[in-house]
Amino acid sequence: MLRRLAPALLALPLMIGCAGPSKLAQRSEDKLAHGDHWRAWQLATRALDREPANARARVAATAAAGSIAQDWERRIRALADVDSLQAADQVLEFTGFRGAAAHYVTVPVSPGWPADEQRLCRTAARVHYRRGAADMGSRRPKSAYLHFTAAERFVPAYRDAARLAERAYEKALTRVAFVPFQSPSGHAALGREVADSWRDDLAQHLAPPDTRFTRVLGKEAVEQVMSVSQLGHVSREEAVRLGRKAGAQRVVWGTIGGVNSETSLHLFRDVVARRVVEKTADGREVVKWVDVPIEVVARVRDAAVDVEYEVIATQDGASLVHQRTRPSTSARVVWTSYMPEGNLEAYVLVSETARTADPERARQVVTRWKSVCGEKTTLHEVLQARRSTGRSARYGRSSLPRFIAGAAFVFLEDLPPAEDLAFAALARGWKPLHQDLLRLDGMDDVDLGVAMTEEGR
Repeated sequence: MLRRLAPALLALPLMIGCAGPSKLAQRSEDKLAHGDHWRAWQLATRALDREPANARARVAATAAAGSIAQDWERRIRALADVDSLQAADQVLEFTGFRGAAAHYVTVPVSPGWPADEQRLCRTAARVHYRRGAADMGSRRPKSAYLHFTAAERFVPAYRDAARLAERAYEKALTRVAFVPFQSPSGHAALGREVADSWRDDLAQHLAPPDTRFTRVLGKEAVEQVMSVSQLGHVSREEAVRLGRKAGAQRVVWGTIGGVNSETSLHLFRDVVARRVVEKTADGREVVKWVDVPIEVVARVRDAAVDVEYEVIATQDGASLVHQRTRPSTSARVVWTSYMPEGNLEAYVLVSETARTADPERARQVVTRWKSVCGEKTTLHEVLQARRSTGRSARYGRSSLPRFIAGAAFVFLEDLPPAEDLAFAALARGWKPLHQDLLRLDGMDDVDLGVAMTEEGR
């Protein structure tokens, strides 16, 4: 509870109305008298923020801090009898509170407390140092690094913990290489593009502070050890060998299955409303709604593709992760022959007059529009695209990033081919692998069952 409350109460004092510093100090005294020392501290520091020289507020802050300190000391001493490491963690929390509180007052502690703190911290540093040394001896450099850095956290410059932590980190660093995935015959480029896309996305998401030990190798590190023929096809055994040559401890290799796609045609044929403003003979403006017949054609292509991937230890070829997923995507292209006139803002699916007269029909029109053009595509977007495009636009692969980003509407006459949609689906399929690599980040090879040699870590 203290771990959660202390930083928040120090950093984010509540807005206490418009009370003056003296009133806030009085309320602090009242809260402390009722045993709420955290609220008392908050009120007193709020008063000091407004008037740093307010003597009553400073006395109230000192009293509240003293009560907090007494309670913290009592809790830590009680915890030390059960778990000295958790007690040492609380010492650091308490120290942090006192450091932040120094902006306002010096937090009073009991006479013997500094010695107790030092004893608990040195005990924790000693325990972590010994555990780090044991982990290094059992080929667990990741765990060792965490223990050595913990020893330094409790006692700065503790023995040679910093040097040993650096040595452990060098051994713990896990480099991940990506090789081209195997893909269906005739589509060698697809496997290479998917591997490149996953590598680039994961390189951004597998970096400190999200991961401590995992680093994704760049494209050049792998391609410089590959032959030209391997760019189109890499077997599992070759993937392990290439990863090892590139200096990686893990290699990601996979297989892409056949692409399944379906294409459907949808038609919206109805009248929409256009707002027209006319002037009468006496100069008054009259709003009229004109029915405009319109036909909108939408073609939808759904594509799904199986992909199977492994995370393989290059040390011995052990499979650390083996997953099969089936990402899918959908592309919708919309076309209308109607060329809008005048202001596009004047067009609506259903006018307010028609909506009021027949709300059920209005709902049906909106529902049919969404079923044809998509949930997020508006009439205004379709008309704007029609006007700006002028005539039929053909699909080009430069439009694919819009599909990969999940664009709800692309104004084209033809759909992306199934292979491009497969890539769009696969390009977004790296997230399961991201979770796998996050899980592996803190795990040492020996605990994953990787066979360790004398040269291995």
